Amino acid sequence: MKKTLTWCLLGLFSLGSAAWSQDKQPGGGTEKAVAVLEQQWLQSQKTNNPGQFAPLLADKFVNTNSEGKVTGKAETLANAKAIKYDSAEYENLRVTAFGDTAIATGSFKAKGTDASGKLFDEHERFTDTWVKMPSGQWQCVASHTSSVIM
Repeated sequence: MKKTLTWCLLGLFSLGSAAWSQDKQPGGGTEKAVAVLEQQWLQSQKTNNPGQFAPLLADKFVNTNSEGKVTGKAETLANAKAIKYDSAEYENLRVTAFGDTAIATGSFKAKGTDASGKLFDEHERFTDTWVKMPSGQWQCVASHTSSVIM
């Protein structure tokens, strides 16, 4: 009986270690899950549908845009509603996990019309900080963009 229990515990430990290891490796579960969420965010911009990414933002979300303006979730979503994208794409999206936190970085290129009706053509670098919430859902808690000047 003792030997069987030892083998069962050893088996459970091995399975748990393998799952933990896979989740923490580059390209593991966490990185893939957050990359999918980043793509959902991008898709919402491409389709001019900020409501699609609203659930991805934590209630205490903080955004710092390329002009240095800091906004919370509500103002960020209101600003997103006023922008109409003709095109939007990511380049070099990378996600690195640190336990229940993940950092996504990349380049964002977009063209469209801003809230005042002015055409824009922007190229920015971004850093998004994602946290796995107690519910198990990943949400972005902070985003920062910087203009790329060529």
